[in-house]
Amino acid sequence: MGLFEKERDLNRPPDRIHLEVDGSFFRQKANELHVRLDQFLLAHLTWRSRTSIQALIKDGFVEVDISTPDHPKGSGETTTEKRPGRKLRHGSQVTVTIPEELRLPEPEGDVSPVEVLHLEKGAMVVDKPPHVPVHPSGRHTLDTMIQRVHAHCAREMADELGLAPRLSHRLDRETSGVLLVGTRTQAHRELRRQFEAHEVEKTYLALVCGEVPAKEGSIRWPIGSDHDSAVRLKMTVTEDGLDCRTDWRVVRRLGGYTLVECDLHTGRQHQIRVHLAAMGHPIVGDKLYGPDEQLFIRAAEDRLTETDRAQLQMDRQALHHHRLAFKSPSGNHSVTVESPLAADIQAFIDGLPKP
Repeated sequence: MGLFEKERDLNRPPDRIHLEVDGSFFRQKANELHVRLDQFLLAHLTWRSRTSIQALIKDGFVEVDISTPDHPKGSGETTTEKRPGRKLRHGSQVTVTIPEELRLPEPEGDVSPVEVLHLEKGAMVVDKPPHVPVHPSGRHTLDTMIQRVHAHCAREMADELGLAPRLSHRLDRETSGVLLVGTRTQAHRELRRQFEAHEVEKTYLALVCGEVPAKEGSIRWPIGSDHDSAVRLKMTVTEDGLDCRTDWRVVRRLGGYTLVECDLHTGRQHQIRVHLAAMGHPIVGDKLYGPDEQLFIRAAEDRLTETDRAQLQMDRQALHHHRLAFKSPSGNHSVTVESPLAADIQAFIDGLPKP
């Protein structure tokens, strides 16, 4: 067994991880004949802090073999070790049981794979397809993005202790593109802090109705609840709303349509959709902020007619989260991840008459 050989079952998250202390560890730690248990685990379970590793030991989740000088690899018997300072030597065997709260749930039913755009310690960026909700809700309880992420981690990262994938932000069900996941608790907290402090750079691509005459602009209209709407979650530009800012620039005019790039400086609900609609250029396919909010109500009740679909032109809002820039939770370097324009939006553009 190697220095960090682990028990692994690709069909489910592991319950236990087996480690062995061999000579290479002491070559790394010159002049040491023994090593503390917490130091050994800290050297290998690098995603966990010393405090959390010591808590893992004290709570009884670590077993050490009962070794003797005559049998350096142990007798096969183990004992629960609650002393972080327990000394290990060459040949010592250590088994870590993963606490229930740190285990990934087993996937239920058929869960689609995720496309990983970026992966590093503590963070993963995936490409969200349109029509997939980020969390289970209402009629959409199976095959959500969080379920796909958990299933991916269970299959592909099952040998890593302490995984706790959580989405660091949200996208509407119909919106496609970059989605950031914190895979460690501390990393998730740091990523959430960056979002709340407006340190994350978010850029969207939106296909809007009409040709936008100017090349670029900045929208700073406050947004609040639309109390005149029959749809409770609808927002609108209102004087007593929350301050927000959307910077936009034209990417391409398409003869009756415009592809625009939007930098989101705040994260209000439906911000880009509200701002572009208020500018007179609603996003193609937007049922709530497009030609008639009754389209949203009929869609929610599965009552869209062919006339409705023709009016919408696309079966979802043509909004794509194109680029995300953040600071790595595992270091001070910046990370920028891009997702190419979603295939259905590109197909709509490709099908337009050539100017």
